[in-house]
Amino acid sequence: MEKKNIDWENLGFAYLQTEKRYVSNFKDGKWDDGCLTEDANIVMNECAGVLQYAQTVFEGMKAYTTEDGHIVVFRPNLNAERMTDSAKRLEMPPFPAERFLDAVEQVVKANAAYVPPFGSGATLYIRPYMFGINPVIGVKPADEYQFRIFTTPVGPYFKGGVKPLTICVSDFDRAAPRGTGHIKAGLNYAMSLHAIVTAHANGFDENMYLDSATRTKVEETGGANFLFVTKDNKVVTPHSSTILPSVTRRSLMYVAEHYLGLEVEERDVYFDEVKDFAECGLCGTAAVISPVGKVVDHGREICFPSGMEKMGPITQKLYDTLTGIQMGHIEAPEGWIKVIE
Repeated sequence: MEKKNIDWENLGFAYLQTEKRYVSNFKDGKWDDGCLTEDANIVMNECAGVLQYAQTVFEGMKAYTTEDGHIVVFRPNLNAERMTDSAKRLEMPPFPAERFLDAVEQVVKANAAYVPPFGSGATLYIRPYMFGINPVIGVKPADEYQFRIFTTPVGPYFKGGVKPLTICVSDFDRAAPRGTGHIKAGLNYAMSLHAIVTAHANGFDENMYLDSATRTKVEETGGANFLFVTKDNKVVTPHSSTILPSVTRRSLMYVAEHYLGLEVEERDVYFDEVKDFAECGLCGTAAVISPVGKVVDHGREICFPSGMEKMGPITQKLYDTLTGIQMGHIEAPEGWIKVIE
């Protein structure tokens, strides 16, 4: 299929409307058959559950063009599983996993002309989401829901190369114990907006959230998991029941152990030990790994030996290996790559 006439190499990380999206409605206790549509607009009642009580969950993943010309999606089965968990936590009817995967395939195929070519640095971002759509005025779950997927081509997260971030320890809490921090709900991200705007206003790139119960342990940022590297090259990631189980982070930990032969550990990471790590990164769909060069705790600076100029050596190997798997340079573990066409 001929690609759209887009300046792929200068795309930003922003919404660009594509031609098709998938829609399915839940009513009278069941999901309808679903279909592709060209209509990018949503019509709903002013009292819709999503508008009144933020009953919405979402996912994010990417489609890539590999070196041999195939269009692929990375581990969408994990996104399907996570969306099911998110929906259940907000008393929403899960969209069946097999239908989720089929819908992803339909949408990507329908928008294949918008999947950036190999080597451009750009990808097709895929956003599945679900929300309560019928009128709800009492505080209760909606009865009707809409599941949708749209796509948009996006450029590389880092324009002009990767530069390590400077982050601050946030005064705000991201998630409560036994709350919703472990699911991908819109309300979690709404709660983080003031904190990230405050961080940016103070000259920082991101926040480091500590656990709200004791404020002694590292949790995550507003939209990414932490990954640390010790001075003896052990890869460590925080364990917590209130952080989102990142698909990228789980994949990187597997890569570290099975491709790079490194020791890996998921455990409580106390803030007091952050100063002892050699490298630090933020894991997420958008950038894979965003290196962190400095953490500032109310004026006290913690500078990682990896520095402020480039990724640390282990972080770079993790990044190169995972992106190599995604782009087809490196053989993937079974089931990681879903070929669309």
